[in-house]
Amino acid sequence: MFGISFSELLLVGLVALLVLGPERLPGAARTAGLWVGRLKRSFNAIKQEVEREIGADEIRRQLHNEHILSLEQEARKIFTPTQQEPTPVQPVAEPTIHAPTPVVEPAISAEPAPVATPAVPPLVEPATPAAAPIAPAPHDPTLPPRAP
Repeated sequence: MFGISFSELLLVGLVALLVLGPERLPGAARTAGLWVGRLKRSFNAIKQEVEREIGADEIRRQLHNEHILSLEQEARKIFTPTQQEPTPVQPVAEPTIHAPTPVVEPAISAEPAPVATPAVPPLVEPATPAAAPIAPAPHDPTLPPRAP
């Protein structure tokens, strides 16, 4: 584990025998064994907790991914119609006739005369539009960005 060979352990035991003496060496070995056992149990508990947290994170990530997939499927159902809705029939409107613009007569005054506007022929709107283009939605991603 730490790269300690048998000869190094024998040397540590011999030094401990000389320092502690034969009377206190068994108690010191027992205490050292208890501490080593506690450290191993602590490390194992920490290791299991970390593995449990990693497993919980993986489960959370998997649940999050499944939630995202279900949202994508719902969005596809909403944005991909299964049946085409019938287009509404537009009512036939009567043609609108615009009145001609009046001609302004110049008045005699010291000021310069205003410019006369030509008469505009009346405009007639068609009864039904041939192919009225449908205005795109303002959030249509295919449109170029608007200038401010």
